[in-house]
Amino acid sequence: MPDQPPVMPQNIEAEQQLLGAILFSNDVLDRVNDLITPAHFYDPVHADIFAAASSRIGRGLHTDAVTLKNAMADHPGLQELGGAEYLLRLQLAAVATSAARDYAHLLHDLGLRRGLIDLGGTIADRARAMRDGVPPDDQIMQAEADLFQLATSGTPTRRFQPFVRAMTDAVEMANAAYQRDGSLSGIATGLIDLDRILGGLHDSDLLILAGRPAMGKTALATNIAFNIARRGQAEGGGTVGMFSLEMSAAQLAGRVLAGAAQVPSDAIRKGNMTQAEFQRFLYAAQDLEACPLYIDDTPALPVSQLAARARRQKRTSEGLDVLIIDYLQLVRPNKARENRVNEVAEITAGLKALAKDLNIPVVALSQLSRQVESREDKRPQLADLRESGSIEQDADVVMFVFREEYYKEREKPAEHDLQATGQWQAAMESLHGKAEVIIGKQRHGPIGTAELSFDGRFTLFGNLAKPWQGTGDAQDFR
Repeated sequence: MPDQPPVMPQNIEAEQQLLGAILFSNDVLDRVNDLITPAHFYDPVHADIFAAASSRIGRGLHTDAVTLKNAMADHPGLQELGGAEYLLRLQLAAVATSAARDYAHLLHDLGLRRGLIDLGGTIADRARAMRDGVPPDDQIMQAEADLFQLATSGTPTRRFQPFVRAMTDAVEMANAAYQRDGSLSGIATGLIDLDRILGGLHDSDLLILAGRPAMGKTALATNIAFNIARRGQAEGGGTVGMFSLEMSAAQLAGRVLAGAAQVPSDAIRKGNMTQAEFQRFLYAAQDLEACPLYIDDTPALPVSQLAARARRQKRTSEGLDVLIIDYLQLVRPNKARENRVNEVAEITAGLKALAKDLNIPVVALSQLSRQVESREDKRPQLADLRESGSIEQDADVVMFVFREEYYKEREKPAEHDLQATGQWQAAMESLHGKAEVIIGKQRHGPIGTAELSFDGRFTLFGNLAKPWQGTGDAQDFR
């Protein structure tokens, strides 16, 4: 005798009780529609009854056994169960509408269990297929994405909450700032002027850090990542995850070590270091061994896999406090769209959702369009963002890295023009070692410009000493 297929998790009586409660009192739907969809019903006829009733109630139409029978008069599955008489039995058999949410929770859990069983079979089928070009690691990532989608599809949606609860959260945020002498309520970047404007990096925010090539986007993001990770949890820092879609992990680590050891990046790359520099490099590497900075240099990641890897890191004992993506235009959409604007819109929406889901700041680097180069004033603007509509809309903060010294250096006049050369040299001296981070948008605060120091030898941004702060050197991030 052949083995009988295993019985899937189900409770037909609970489905009948919930449907009967909805037909008896349409208000019940408002109490359960954040938990239940047609997919949570095991009996397909029950799923169709729920869908039809939900549609009518959503349009403001009174729905009971009498009114619903006309809408489902031609449904073959319902006719097999008795048609209008079955709907009436459901309505009359409802025990208590007060128990409707308990039934909804039960059906919700049973639906998730069936989903897990189906997904387990799908994962097993994929593994058995052994298709060429699909490595096991990709199958694991796909399984994680599918599991997350299953989990979030059944998560109760947020409802209206009492003002007192939201007020309590606001007081806690204000208290965090007060405990830090009123300076910050978020995670400090270690760059004083930038923290002064932003108040630190705030949980659930999507921050865009944009700039033209050679402005130092990656260097600034790396400096911020190191500043946060170096302090650790105990000192107001935290664990940082960085997706480096352009540079390798080793190259990125080299930049961090160059700044920490004060050894020129070019010397490290060429191996042209003095013995003293090499010793400093090794000592810096030893000091940073325990730094909670994690790098993923997998190229061309789809946004769903990027999110799955971030969630995996969040679940580890080290956790995840800040996520940095270098850079946005190298992230792939989950599926190809008809144009690039729609693809970027999917990516930025996904990153903002990830920031809210993990409740951490997400910093995404972005390129700027070439139109910056055609203007006399090279300072970037919001309109310079590539595919700026979705990026500007989804971002809580948009920042631009700008080094005027880079452009002024390329305006060097002919040597025989002594007057122009003198003016150019004076301008270069005033701009040397300086950078700006222009805050073009901040949803919860002011816009403005943060002045930083920049040392190109070490690709290092730091705090620029102001005249009233003394004549010492600009502080670095060591």
